[in-house]
Amino acid sequence: MKEIDISSLKGFRIGHADNKTAATGCSVVLCEHGAVGGVDVRGGAPGTRETDLLRPENLVENVHAVFLAGGSAYGLAAGSGVMEFLEEKDIGFETGAGKVPIVPGAILFDLHVGDNSSRPDLQMGYEACKDAYQTQGIREGNVGAGTGASIGKILGPDHAMKSGLGSYAIQAADVQIGAMVAVNSFGDIVSPHDGKLMAGVYDKERLTLLSTENILLEQIMAGKADRFSGNTSIGVIMTNAKLSKSQANKIAAIAHDGFARTMRPSHTLVDGDTIFVLSTGEVEADVNTIGMLAAKVIEHAVIQGVTTAETAYGMMSHQEYWLRRKTQHE
Repeated sequence: MKEIDISSLKGFRIGHADNKTAATGCSVVLCEHGAVGGVDVRGGAPGTRETDLLRPENLVENVHAVFLAGGSAYGLAAGSGVMEFLEEKDIGFETGAGKVPIVPGAILFDLHVGDNSSRPDLQMGYEACKDAYQTQGIREGNVGAGTGASIGKILGPDHAMKSGLGSYAIQAADVQIGAMVAVNSFGDIVSPHDGKLMAGVYDKERLTLLSTENILLEQIMAGKADRFSGNTSIGVIMTNAKLSKSQANKIAAIAHDGFARTMRPSHTLVDGDTIFVLSTGEVEADVNTIGMLAAKVIEHAVIQGVTTAETAYGMMSHQEYWLRRKTQHE
């Protein structure tokens, strides 16, 4: 098994568009020849499009793109731009009255960062698709759907830290599998190796990290506490392994283990955590192994989304926090 560039995954194109001033953006995965799709929504506050279509019992087998966007429910408008782009390329599900692009997607809440009157829209979705044809290589951190992403918000935005968009891909024998995640969790990010805090609730007075889980325990009797502070982590898994719709949905469910290993807590009532799976079906492979790898690439993509983010919008990044800690101890 070896790490590979996520942009080298066959059958997929990845693009981004964002507004740095408004602190929001959109990321898209295009699969022009179609891909079997699945999805699993675990958080209690999701914002999604076309997820019912991905249920195994429903008609359409293939999707042509998945988008991730900021802007809360407003950001779902980016999907129309993706549809317009694909329609111009004559890509879509044949209906007899023309082709209809199948474009599921999910959004995260970033309206408390930057200018909340400017959100991902049709034009931004279209621009992200154009970017997928123009840009090569990996882009992570404060880009696309991760532009306004943040973590550790139990004490409000003033204690949150900056996160972003992360990706990770591997190849095992002939199987390729990768993940792209916009990390915007209510909880903290911990190392999957030793469980230690990496980023999350930042105490500006003591210049240290606090534990969301400990704060929740301290507030256990605060039944009416306002937890809505802008959350939701969303991601896409891409693979050439052959999967049915049922299997793609199951892989999406298993992949949430990657969120659980790195986010504490994960899948809360104020997160809308959602993972999509896209399969080009080129390689026969053991589905159990694909599930294990799916969780692994999600896990690594989450960590990448935090470690590549840069300080912005008044929120400190993981990079700056640990650099300051190192300087303090020298």
